[in-house]
Amino acid sequence: FKSRLLSLMDSTFSQLGMYSEQIDIRNEKKELGITENIAFYDIYSNLNLHNKAMKDYIIQVRKTFDDDDLYSLAEYHNNIGNYLRLDNSPAVALSKFKEAKGHLTVFLNNITLVKTESELIRAKSLMGVIDGNIGKCNSALGQFEVAIPYLESSIKAIAENSNGKFSSEIIENKLEIANCYLQLENYEKAVEYLSSDLNSNKTDHILQRNRLLSSYYDKTGDFQNSASYLKRNMRIRDSIDTNESELRKQQLAYVMGKEMANKDAMLEERKKDLEQQRLEMSAQDEKINLVFISLVFTLLGFAGLVYAYLKSIKNQRLIAEQKHIIENSLIEKDSLLKEIHHRVKNNLQMVSSLLSLQTKNTRSKAAIEALEEGKSRVKAMALIHQKLYQNDDLSVIEMQGYIESLINSVQSVYKKGGHNINITIDAEGVELDIDRAIPFGLMLNELVSNSFKYAFPHDEENGKIYIHIRKQNEQEGFFEYTDNGIGLPEDTDERAQSSMGIRLMNRLANQLQTNLNVDKTSEGVRFWFNFK
Repeated sequence: FKSRLLSLMDSTFSQLGMYSEQIDIRNEKKELGITENIAFYDIYSNLNLHNKAMKDYIIQVRKTFDDDDLYSLAEYHNNIGNYLRLDNSPAVALSKFKEAKGHLTVFLNNITLVKTESELIRAKSLMGVIDGNIGKCNSALGQFEVAIPYLESSIKAIAENSNGKFSSEIIENKLEIANCYLQLENYEKAVEYLSSDLNSNKTDHILQRNRLLSSYYDKTGDFQNSASYLKRNMRIRDSIDTNESELRKQQLAYVMGKEMANKDAMLEERKKDLEQQRLEMSAQDEKINLVFISLVFTLLGFAGLVYAYLKSIKNQRLIAEQKHIIENSLIEKDSLLKEIHHRVKNNLQMVSSLLSLQTKNTRSKAAIEALEEGKSRVKAMALIHQKLYQNDDLSVIEMQGYIESLINSVQSVYKKGGHNINITIDAEGVELDIDRAIPFGLMLNELVSNSFKYAFPHDEENGKIYIHIRKQNEQEGFFEYTDNGIGLPEDTDERAQSSMGIRLMNRLANQLQTNLNVDKTSEGVRFWFNFK
């Protein structure tokens, strides 16, 4: 409440021209902490010291808003332009008004900036004031036809948005339009504006209207009325000179004295600020000393970290050397394993060759068949060792390639039947270790050999064998072997006790920790089991 009351008194004293009382009010506002500094620019302007008013305005106001506050920028440049216009610098003032209008146009057209209704009205009202000032500058520069549209636009915008706040601006703009029409010798339009509602108690407005009416009557040949309005102005000026001249001098002296006192107070405050800064710098020096000491300890800690880091690098190098030795050992181990598998394969091939020689020297058909079966089994195991030493990973066998090689080996023994049988192998992506690959290889050797020997006695063209191995998950797999041959004989279970092949397959299934299942109901034969 106190702040509003003081602001109202400030405004009232300004309208009454009581500038000394106005300054006292502002001093009180500063003492109460309502404002930081005492501004004199409006008082200077009222005393017609417009250039000094502009300089003080720039110092006091520019620091109070940000560069992205478009409305404040527009208001700021408009006020500077007005001081320049009142100081008889219309050309320079015009550039300031155009700059103000540019900022305000961007403010109004910026759809991303949220604006209240009151802010929009205030901005449009300010736009009217700026247009009026642009018109006044153009009129002062003799560009009367350019000035009139700006002045008319100003009157309309202010009337629609100001709610009477800028009524004096409307009167000034109307008087300026009348002046423009007088200069353009359009007397009818000029007197239309001079005869309009121009009620004002401001002396400047009355003097300007009387001057323009005197000029109008002089140009239209009514010299009596022209002289009458001139006499009115002379009486008003005499009254002003008599009553206000001495008062203005006293007010000016008072204002200047207050300004000097204000500057002295500010200088004293500046001295206090400098002393405070000196004390703060002294405290800062103490902080710097503490920081320096802390930095020394930090450097010592950093040196310790560097030492630890260098030591860790040394340990890493030692670890790297040990890793290199281990890797070399692993490479050597892999080489030895490959050599072992290679030699085992060669030894098994030697056994196979011996069996082949024995076959040639044997006359008994049963013995020859037994030797061929043994040779086939030896080849199946030799093939596994061959795949192992040819593979980069010595721990697993890629089953698709192994089974294809195994089938080729068996086909070479039973050429006649093998050429007419279509064999499908579905084991892509399945890898088994040697402990499971050898039983699988021997079992497949028995199954494929039996299919070649017994399943297709008439060499049918559509003979088919299907081999399927698939891992169902990480822990379990599924094996299936089928052919579409003549199937198993009725006494298979009785023969299983005496057949070496079936007994061998059952033992191999036991090694895989499973049971060999035989499906007798389907066409041909089907063997299957799950394995781990």
